[in-house]
Amino acid sequence: MVLDYIALGILIAIVALIVYGLIAVWGIPYEIAKARNHPHQDAIGAATWVSLFTLGALWPLLWIWAMTYRPQQGGGVPKEAARRDLAVTIAGLESRIAALENAPHRPGT
Repeated sequence: MVLDYIALGILIAIVALIVYGLIAVWGIPYEIAKARNHPHQDAIGAATWVSLFTLGALWPLLWIWAMTYRPQQGGGVPKEAARRDLAVTIAGLESRIAALENAPHRPGT
């Protein structure tokens, strides 16, 4: 009879450790976002709980979302020089589009 209670206690302890381990693993994307000072860390934290209730369907995406932000790169936002290069490229494309729109149309082509 005493061994039954000991076995029950061990079983409860194992289940509690498994639940704690799952919650700890599920929180990894939020911890990554917090360590990197991610601007969306609250959203990642909330989505980890939603992912827990959806049996992990969102969890890999949350991991990727948390890992893609790097503070030294500004979260993927182009630096000022890259913005200027992008503006020059866009202006060139707009002028090419305008030239194509104003070009005489030849029937049959």
